[in-house]
Amino acid sequence: MTQVRIENATKMYGNFAAVSKVSVDIPDGSFVCLLGPSGCGKTTLLRLVAGLEDLSDGALIVGGEDYGHIPAHKREFGMVFQSLALFPHLTVAENIAYPLKIRGTSAAKRRARATELLELIKLPGIEDRYVHQLSGGQRQRVAIARGLAIDPKVFLLDEPLSALDANLREHMQIELRQLQKDLGVTTIVVTHDQREAMSMADVVIVMEAGEVQQIGTPMEIYRNPANAFVANFIGVSNLIPGQLIDHSTFEAGGAAIPLTAEDILHVDPPSSATLSVRPEDVVISGNAKDGQLQGEVLFVRDLGASVEILVQVGEMEITSVCTPKRRPDVKVGDTVGVEVLTGRATVLAP
Repeated sequence: MTQVRIENATKMYGNFAAVSKVSVDIPDGSFVCLLGPSGCGKTTLLRLVAGLEDLSDGALIVGGEDYGHIPAHKREFGMVFQSLALFPHLTVAENIAYPLKIRGTSAAKRRARATELLELIKLPGIEDRYVHQLSGGQRQRVAIARGLAIDPKVFLLDEPLSALDANLREHMQIELRQLQKDLGVTTIVVTHDQREAMSMADVVIVMEAGEVQQIGTPMEIYRNPANAFVANFIGVSNLIPGQLIDHSTFEAGGAAIPLTAEDILHVDPPSSATLSVRPEDVVISGNAKDGQLQGEVLFVRDLGASVEILVQVGEMEITSVCTPKRRPDVKVGDTVGVEVLTGRATVLAP
């Protein structure tokens, strides 16, 4: 059982806290994504787990054992770096087996393990090729195979797919997730791509300014963001400032938006607040009804599978997304009604 527990982890660089009092429990066999913008501390946290950085404070517990003072090469963790860090002068088999070589494993066993892993990543027969003879996706898989060569207790990946084109990236997301499920290895991936985190992770840890903002399943975070930062970083969210009058009414822009028991309130009424509503829960109509938000269409974008409409409502810009079949008959410059579909909305602190 390889459960990872991070307790009040802090990493200081002088007076700057790159990671500040982070506490996380990562269950055995789970796939976890550290998600956040550049500079939020997610890579530093991964390097603390890997042993490539020393904790300034806090503890790292792996499988019930304190790993805080165990050097990186003795932790038996696999790692894939953002740059992949493959050796150009070594063959594919030699690259994959390199972690075994430095552990004194015999040449025959190294070759057999490399062949086994190439079968696992669906690249059989390329043992004797060199890195420059591989495509971007093949190099990515070889780096993953090398990280798995020692049968690691924990598998760590730092932005592993960032250099790939969009189509290959989505394909590799699926392959990496399937591979992790087959092996059952506890996996931690750093990414700044919320779509990547949503599609792969069992658990997403959202970070900002060195601190954890929210931990949960992808859908928990999407449907119930803890704050405005999470709401805006995970997907797209309309953040509507106003007043929470009571548990059933939110007032904004001269309109009274009804709330239901399914809407999640993070503040108590009456108070100033922000209503977080996803674009798919905003309906645009040609005729505004009494009490409804009204605005002017700024932009209409047909994306094929969906239609995106941007509306100026007072000082706010509200985005609506619908299917082509439900596209309203509106154009840029039209005055329209904006209906907020509640039942999946979240009321946040202002």
